[in-house]
Amino acid sequence: MPVFVWEGRSKDGENKKGQMEAQNSTEVEQKLKQLNITPEKVAKKPAEFNIKIPGFGGNVDTKTLVIFTRQLATMIDAGLPLVQCLEILGNSEPNKAFKEILLGVKAQVETGSTFADALKKYPKVFDELFVNLVAAGEMGGILDTILNRLASYTEKSMKLKAKVKSAMKYPVTVLVISLFITYGLITKVIPTFGSMFKSMGKKELPAITEFMIKISENGQKWMPYILTGLGLLIFLFKQFVATQKGRLIWDTFVLKSPMFGPLIKKTAVAKFTRTLGTLISSGVPILDSLEIVAKTAGNKVVENGILYTRDRITEGKSIAQPMMEIGIFPKMVVQMIGVGESTGAMDVMLGKIADFYEDEVDQAVDGLMAMIEPLIMVLLGGLIGSVMIAMYMPIFQMGDAVSG
Repeated sequence: MPVFVWEGRSKDGENKKGQMEAQNSTEVEQKLKQLNITPEKVAKKPAEFNIKIPGFGGNVDTKTLVIFTRQLATMIDAGLPLVQCLEILGNSEPNKAFKEILLGVKAQVETGSTFADALKKYPKVFDELFVNLVAAGEMGGILDTILNRLASYTEKSMKLKAKVKSAMKYPVTVLVISLFITYGLITKVIPTFGSMFKSMGKKELPAITEFMIKISENGQKWMPYILTGLGLLIFLFKQFVATQKGRLIWDTFVLKSPMFGPLIKKTAVAKFTRTLGTLISSGVPILDSLEIVAKTAGNKVVENGILYTRDRITEGKSIAQPMMEIGIFPKMVVQMIGVGESTGAMDVMLGKIADFYEDEVDQAVDGLMAMIEPLIMVLLGGLIGSVMIAMYMPIFQMGDAVSG
């Protein structure tokens, strides 16, 4: 639907301007008159050509969203109208992409749209959880309270995600460095020593030295094919994971993996309980809450389990019974949720479980790092040490022969 830019005057004589989606300019004028605004100028918005460079203000990160949510909650609590809040925050926003979004939301609200419906037009920034909580806040007249809850939830989710990323980042970084070191040894160091041994006329070399030189020769010969094969494997893996079945197989493997599985499972429990608790405490119905939580789970196995639980609840079962059947969540968690459901304090119970498992994630990350660090040191030390021994052993033999 085309977007029109309009200017007009309110009953009080105040100049107004904004944007509106409509089929034609006549529809825009009619909508403005319904809002007691006399249209003075209506024109179709010209097409914009924006070149977005990755890393230069094109994205809206979580921290920016948290700051906006906190500031908006404070302004609404102080009694400022929503449109004025959005105008102030939009004009003062340093992120150009987010500034355009906020002013677009403001324009939608000015034309009579609800805040939640306006946010829904930007799903890449405001997810279903954000939109549904805002809708609940608008309906209940507690938008400032809901926004504060949203900000707290987003901050905790950001910290949880950062902890898991830190656990994954270290081994991946070291693995990449190891690959570069190996490439340098194969293409530069070993060939230099091999040429030196040939120029010195040394025919018989230790077995380990011969082995390393053969690896270097074959590695240089087959390196383009190896790199092409690796690139193809990564591409095929991404295509496989992009399918429903492939994603389910991969997520099942990750959950059952001995090293990262326990950490991923604890993270899933913490995220599930924190999100569900926030939604229920904000007045979102349990079935809607479970559907939103499933979509934001981040793991296909967990998502399917939550949707199964939701389907069983629609049949009249309690939440604890189907959760016990799927076998994803620990028995203690399910029992505590069951107690919370029976006492009518599920949101409080979910919050306590989330606090506990966020601490568990902290400990799991520390334990994983403590286990990975020595393994990486052994791997790197063994790799570099083997090359050094293989290259210097013939030199030591030559030294012994000369001294003999």
